[in-house]
Amino acid sequence: MTEKTSGSLRYLPLAEPSFGEDEAEAVRACVASGWVSTAGSLISEFEQKFAERLGVRHAVATNSGTASLHLALLAAGVGPEDEVITSTMTFIAPVNAISYVGAHPVFIDAEPDYWQLDPAKLRQFLEDDCKPGVSGLVNSRSARRVKAILPVHILGNPCDMTEITRLAIEFDLPVVEDATEGLGASWRDRPVGTIGKVGCFSFNGNKIITTGGGGMVVTEDDQIADRMRHLGSQAKLPGFEYIHDDVGYNYRMTNLVASLGVVQLGRLDEFVAAKRATAQRYADGIGDIPGLTLISEPPGGRSAFWMFTILIDESEFGCSSRDLLQRLEAEGIQSRPLWQPMHMSRPFRGAPRSEMDVADRLFSQGLSIPCSVGIIGDEQDRVINAVRAAAL
Repeated sequence: MTEKTSGSLRYLPLAEPSFGEDEAEAVRACVASGWVSTAGSLISEFEQKFAERLGVRHAVATNSGTASLHLALLAAGVGPEDEVITSTMTFIAPVNAISYVGAHPVFIDAEPDYWQLDPAKLRQFLEDDCKPGVSGLVNSRSARRVKAILPVHILGNPCDMTEITRLAIEFDLPVVEDATEGLGASWRDRPVGTIGKVGCFSFNGNKIITTGGGGMVVTEDDQIADRMRHLGSQAKLPGFEYIHDDVGYNYRMTNLVASLGVVQLGRLDEFVAAKRATAQRYADGIGDIPGLTLISEPPGGRSAFWMFTILIDESEFGCSSRDLLQRLEAEGIQSRPLWQPMHMSRPFRGAPRSEMDVADRLFSQGLSIPCSVGIIGDEQDRVINAVRAAAL
């Protein structure tokens, strides 16, 4: 896909999509039909097949994962001056979505072993910093209503949804799952995104399946599904007249995008198997290097290994994560750091939070390395050899 090279070797991107003739033919057929915008049968087909694949009643297609998160929060009843508990170690999209509805994030640290939202620190916040109020749970310090829990399944690993769900029931809070990086992952044999009240997915260009851009929201709740469809279509009432009953959004997926989605969804098992094989190849190739910690699969969960990530302890490995990034780049190998934790991000520095000893370490030490679904053995070996060469 990329034309960039390093000498005679192909530049290895971090995660590039895999398209074949089936995808090309699907797009050509969609263009030939003339139905390329936000009406067309392929949107409904993609939604139906996605819902069937995940075993849920409803799937609502959107134009991005962020749009999915926004609609999910609105449909879950989150509003101005509410608080939503979420992961600090995440891409910024779910936290922006919390802001879109006028609410405030509360950040919980990652747990140290699998890097997902820490259920113990979540419980600590709920028990120590919250109290019952007239309209529900209230943050004792901010006096704002705590309205939902938004766990983010990062890097293809699942959160501990057993404990998170237990806490959600105990404190009467809906769970909105951000599974935008977790399609193909599961927790105790249940697909991530299907365990909470609402689940959100992304089909951005680097995701396991891609439509170039786009998202999906899934739920078992008929009313929530109807609400998301309505708000995502400019809140237009049915009929020929253009009459709207709420502030709506243009979050609809296009038929052209859905044409890719239908084909890519059919390749999901192939793609997840490739990701898992790459993870095993890296574990075998660099897992013994002192100073490296590799992403691993949690007990009770099945990882999709969306973004294969390592932690670099500079004192043992011999260079920092950012030094290794530069060395890999010089070898024609792309890598990238993990996101700046949200409690450190300028727009959200004043937000309530748990203690943050793990997320800060993940940010300073974390580096994701090439894991495209189409990366081949020789290319994996290039990455392995480059990482080994940089070690002490």
